[in-house]
Amino acid sequence: MLNWDDIRVFLAVARSGRFITAGQKLGIDHTTVARRITSLETSMGSRLLDRSPRGVALTLEGKRLLGHAMRVEEEMLSAAEDVAHADERLAGPVRLATPAGLGTYIIAPEVASFIKSYPDIELSLIPETKAFSLAAREADILVGLNRPMHGNLVSQRLADYWLGLYASQDYLDQHGKIESVADLSAHSFVWSVTDLVDFNELKVLDHIAKGSRIALRSSSITVQHIAVASGLGIGLLHGFAAAQDARMVAVLPDKVREMRTYWLTIHSNYRNLPRVRAVIDFLHASVAKHRLHLMT
Repeated sequence: MLNWDDIRVFLAVARSGRFITAGQKLGIDHTTVARRITSLETSMGSRLLDRSPRGVALTLEGKRLLGHAMRVEEEMLSAAEDVAHADERLAGPVRLATPAGLGTYIIAPEVASFIKSYPDIELSLIPETKAFSLAAREADILVGLNRPMHGNLVSQRLADYWLGLYASQDYLDQHGKIESVADLSAHSFVWSVTDLVDFNELKVLDHIAKGSRIALRSSSITVQHIAVASGLGIGLLHGFAAAQDARMVAVLPDKVREMRTYWLTIHSNYRNLPRVRAVIDFLHASVAKHRLHLMT
C-alpha cells in the first residue's frame, strides 16, 4: 500500500528538483523529505530519483509515477472540496499566472467582484513577463501568448488583442508629428529589458527601436506605460491599456501594429476542481467585459 504523505512529498520534490526546497514548501525539514522518498522507493521497489549535488532528477520509473501521483492529488483535492464545502462555498488557493498587461489592466480591476462572490477562494494573481510551469505547480491556471503543444494540458483561446506604438500628446507637441516609420529613428523610446522577457511574441517589434535612443528600459509594462504617458518617449504598449488613458496618442497605427492572442491553459488533472473552474469563469467574464478595449 502506498502512503499518500509519501506521494505528496514525491510531488513536491519532482516539482522543485531539490529536497530542501520541497521541505520548505511542505513545512518539514529536508531529512524528513529524504526519509519519505526512501520509504516510497522501498514500497515501489524502484528508484524514483537520481540524486546529485545539483539536485534530483526523475528516473524513468519516477516519470511514470508522476502522472499517477498528479491524478491522485487531483482526487484528494476534489474530495476535500466536495466533503468540506458541501454548502457550495468554494474555498482554497488558486494561483493565476498571466502576462503583465492582461493581469494589470484587465484582471486586477475585476478581482474585487470575484472575491465578493467567492470570499473563501485565496486568489494569487501573478502578472509577469516570465514563463511559468503548470507541471511544477508554479501556477494552477496559466494565461500565455502561445498554445502549448505538449504535455497533459488543456488550452483554449481567451482573447485577441493589439500591440502598437504610443506617445503622449505632450511628447508629440514637443518633438513633432510622426508620419512614417523612417521618422521613428529621430525619436526616443521607452522599451522593455529584452533579455528578461520570456515571450518571443513580445519581441517581434524590437527592430522598430533598433538604432534609436532608448530613454528608459524596464521589465514592467506598467512602468513603461507611465513613462510614455509622462512624455519620456515612444513605447510599444497594449492597445487596451493605452486606449483608456487620455494622455496617449497612437503612433502610426496603420503601419506598426501587431495582433496577439491570449491562451488559457490548465493541467488536465485540475480542470474539474470547482475553485479552479470558478476562476476560469471569472477570467472569461473579465475578458468579455473589456473585449471592446482589447480589440482597440
